[in-house]
Amino acid sequence: MIPYGKQDINENDIAAVEEVLRSPFLTQGPCLAEFEQSICDATNAKHAIATNSATAALHIACLALGVGEGDIVWTSPVSFVASANCAIYCGAKIDFVDIDPSSFNMSVSCLEEKLKRAKLINALPKVVIPVHLSGQSCDMEAIWKLSREYNFSIIEDASHAIGAYYKNEPVGQCRYSDIAVFSFHPVKIITTAEGGCAVTQDQHLAQKLSLLRSHGITRDEKLMTHEKDGQWYYQQVMLGFNYRMTELQAALGRSQMTRLRDFVEVRNKFAVQYDALLSKLPLDTPVRSSDTYSSFHLYIIQLQIDQISKTHETVFSELRDAGIGVNLHYIPIHIQPYYQNLGFRPGDFPNAEAYYSKSLSIPLHSGMCDEDVHRVVNSLKEVLT
Repeated sequence: MIPYGKQDINENDIAAVEEVLRSPFLTQGPCLAEFEQSICDATNAKHAIATNSATAALHIACLALGVGEGDIVWTSPVSFVASANCAIYCGAKIDFVDIDPSSFNMSVSCLEEKLKRAKLINALPKVVIPVHLSGQSCDMEAIWKLSREYNFSIIEDASHAIGAYYKNEPVGQCRYSDIAVFSFHPVKIITTAEGGCAVTQDQHLAQKLSLLRSHGITRDEKLMTHEKDGQWYYQQVMLGFNYRMTELQAALGRSQMTRLRDFVEVRNKFAVQYDALLSKLPLDTPVRSSDTYSSFHLYIIQLQIDQISKTHETVFSELRDAGIGVNLHYIPIHIQPYYQNLGFRPGDFPNAEAYYSKSLSIPLHSGMCDEDVHRVVNSLKEVLT
């Protein structure tokens, strides 16, 4: 089976983790700061706060921006559920903005129309969370311009997009957002096994994120209510969580970051091959924006269902049976049972549902070779023609 994604671990990665196991620190040691610095170097962000998951990073990003009871957060319906759950963790209400049918990212025109309607009923969002699906950035400048007009903050869910670029600048630079969040799950561009990170240019937000990551506790006297009682002293100055990343994860991440450019280049190479080899099949390949350079976490095809004699499910099953580990990213969040219990219904976001009805993620990762690409393409030919 060729999986749709997998980790790419080499001997240097293994040695980095082994070194930590032989060191005095398994958590809260020097590797964490070194890993965070490598993310700052790659993204041009001033501050990076690594966490034990991207879900945790999204949660504390919302809290750092003041999201709470009675607030409203908007995100894309085509994402992993964590993009929406993070708002609910804070007691906020969640809503969605339909996707652009070409890029599969948040539609700027749908966002603008929804903002106009929300203003009329005093229901504007406090935060909007655009999702860079598959590693291609949303149109962040356009979203940022709307944020100035309608007074909302922006969290980029860049879980798929470390190593990507927007308008020739790295995703995570936060030129058009307050905070960006990355994921380091094993199928992502780099991995820390499980892990995530929030990046920002704002020192005050970084301070909040750091406190929220670790129980709201500080040993920094400048943040305390009075002078230290002694060298042992710490204070809990806010309610936080144990969202810390271990030294083992950080060491693996630090090692992986040395190959970030290579990982992204290989994924783009295979994507270009797919573009050419799939061009005559009854499917649509991903559309690139001239403003973006995708990290290609995913290569998502759209089946031309009316041109083939098989159902979406049949195509999926036959490819799996042929050893091609296709997947589907994602089931629209608003049709999940939990969200239907909140009042969302099928039909609410038609572009997202149309996307879901014909999408497949085909294998794409840095551990593949040219022969794997041809095997995937040949299997698609056999199944679709």
